[in-house]
Amino acid sequence: MFPLKDDVPSRTTPVVTCGLIALNVMVFLYQVSLQGEGSPEGVRAARAFIFEFGLIPCRLTGACAPGASLLPPALTVLTSMFLHGGLLHVGGNMLYLWIFGDNVEDTLGHGRFMVFYLACGAAAAAAQTALSAASSVPMIGASGAVSGVLGAYLLLFPRANVLTAVVFGFFVRLVRIPAVLMLGLWFLVQFLGGLVAWGGAVSRGEAAGGETAWFAHLGGFLAGMALLFVLRPRDPWDHGPGRCW
Repeated sequence: MFPLKDDVPSRTTPVVTCGLIALNVMVFLYQVSLQGEGSPEGVRAARAFIFEFGLIPCRLTGACAPGASLLPPALTVLTSMFLHGGLLHVGGNMLYLWIFGDNVEDTLGHGRFMVFYLACGAAAAAAQTALSAASSVPMIGASGAVSGVLGAYLLLFPRANVLTAVVFGFFVRLVRIPAVLMLGLWFLVQFLGGLVAWGGAVSRGEAAGGETAWFAHLGGFLAGMALLFVLRPRDPWDHGPGRCW
């Protein structure tokens, strides 16, 4: 399922959402430029960039030496949010941020939304690090922060509908799916993925890691729900289309 747009109009220009998307895209294009045409030197440069600015859990927890890293490990919690592992990774994250971020920004206001987004990303990183404290695999991507946006959107607009492209092989159909169903299913997939990853790691005697940071997604989603109450969205009595608050 590929969400295309929701039916909740935004009352303000989502400048922070657009700015975050632009920044993520620019950083990704820079990553691609480092790799160039896939030469060994380019691959090494792109890899070094990710190891420098990605979040490596064992560096953050002190379970391994920071090595020759120029950045303090704590700062990589921020920088890792703007790195991605490929076109589908950045494209998927930015699509969800574009569809759901404008309404959450509209509710919180620009400044508070920026704080909200970064705090969700940090909470997501903390959740994944807590379960893979000894991992030396860099964690990158905006998924944790975007997950927080999804969690807040679910609370704010459960009655909204999302125009979605449903793909079965070569068959494509556009349908409107309730946001509560789409985001609830998204959360269930992350939860089940996390359980599988956790079970596999336990059976191998390893920390919960893998290519997908399931627990970062779950942590970001739950953090977004909690932070919504802390940051006090404006117009709490405005029950516009799909709004529930």
